[in-house]
Amino acid sequence: RRCVLAAFVQGNEVNSGALIARHSIDQVLESAPIEDVVGQYLTLKRRGVNMIGLCPFHDEKTPSFNVNPTRGIYKGFGCGKGGNAIQFVLDVEQLPFAEAVRQLAKRFGVELAETGLQEQEEEQEAQRQRENLFAALAFAGDYFVKQLHESEKGKAIALEYFYERGFTTETIRRWELGYSDENWSGLLDAAVRAGLEKEVLASASLVKQSENGRWFDMFRNRVMFPIHSVNGRIVAFAGRLMGKAEGQPKYVNSAESPVYHKSDHLFGLFQARNSIKKADRVYLTEGYTDVITLAQAGIENVVASSGTALTENQIRLLRRVTSNVTVLYDGDQAGI
Repeated sequence: RRCVLAAFVQGNEVNSGALIARHSIDQVLESAPIEDVVGQYLTLKRRGVNMIGLCPFHDEKTPSFNVNPTRGIYKGFGCGKGGNAIQFVLDVEQLPFAEAVRQLAKRFGVELAETGLQEQEEEQEAQRQRENLFAALAFAGDYFVKQLHESEKGKAIALEYFYERGFTTETIRRWELGYSDENWSGLLDAAVRAGLEKEVLASASLVKQSENGRWFDMFRNRVMFPIHSVNGRIVAFAGRLMGKAEGQPKYVNSAESPVYHKSDHLFGLFQARNSIKKADRVYLTEGYTDVITLAQAGIENVVASSGTALTENQIRLLRRVTSNVTVLYDGDQAGI
């Protein structure tokens, strides 16, 4: 992202004197998987969580070019070049910044918006706020995982629930499943101690302030399912209630925010993307546990619309990886 910010003013001019809007650049980065972009130019092989290949920027016989799909970055250890998907196109094609963004936008179906120079500071401030939200959500994800595996209630209640559903420990870890206990301010207190602001936590739908001014956690006594962007960043959570509580819904989901619009996300797409491409087919289910159960059974090309009406944007997301969709909704009236 630092590479993009550095180039934002230097190379982002268009004929009208406007700039490509900051949020459009972010959308391109979210929509253009780094391994797909790099894979157009060289052969990549999986090595653990990363991928490696021969560096396109200098001659070499031993692969030193590293791609990290989770973080969305590349690094050439032989030549020192590195950055995100936009920077890679800049480096390999020797294009102006704006042209590199447009090339990726066209390929991945992103409609670009433009902004005047006077709006640049507003765009950068909006980006700063988005990064704060991502930081808060990442902190919450780590907190919920720790509560699941290290707290007494997490191990006794939440882990047992996952095991009863048939999930293995490996599956629980892979999907970053977690637990939020009955404490009204457990996450809030931990986040404030870590230096996060209450207002940022509220914008991320992690905490809320009552009419009398009291702050409290949004998720309490629930097992937690993190929802990721296509590039692997946590953008929201879904929490399933443990036991019964009068007046409490079975599921509580994050409200929409600057980083999360439910109509633009499919649960499991980040984890399933490569499997979908390999099979050239995706299975579309309703819920989180549908996806996780099938993936654990070896059917990894599966996603969920998470109980919402299927949207055009979700269909566009699928279209980027395959045209073949098998719908496996529940057989009840809602599914039909």
